[in-house]
Amino acid sequence: MSSLTPFHLAIAVTNLEQSRQFYGKLLGCSQGRSTEHWIDYDFFGHQLVCHTAGKAQDASCKNPVDGKHVPIPHFGVVLEMPQWRALRDKLIAAKVEFVVEPYIRFEGKVGEQATMFFYDPSGNALEFKAFKDIKTELFKM
Repeated sequence: MSSLTPFHLAIAVTNLEQSRQFYGKLLGCSQGRSTEHWIDYDFFGHQLVCHTAGKAQDASCKNPVDGKHVPIPHFGVVLEMPQWRALRDKLIAAKVEFVVEPYIRFEGKVGEQATMFFYDPSGNALEFKAFKDIKTELFKM
């Protein structure tokens, strides 16, 4: 697998303090530069920028996947399995409401992966996943 460069993603949030609590405290993302209107985060090695907006995201659009209702759009990262399990456990302990509860997809097959979906306080949908063998299974769906 080749080395990837970080992506940059800017999202709309309704409250910067809630974003600080969610991305900074709960998810453990380091905060970078900020103003009264936006905050940069190190989002697991990528640049995420939370910009204030006047309204929450529309969380009504979903797509059926494995009999579950996956929010569209969504974003997230692929973690190593131990890191994914630790985040899952932290989110459960924090009583985060999951859109799709943590589970294993394609168990015992090519592309076996752990996944979970949840919303940030502004209604942005996130997916975190981990592959059983990321080196050989990341793009073999």
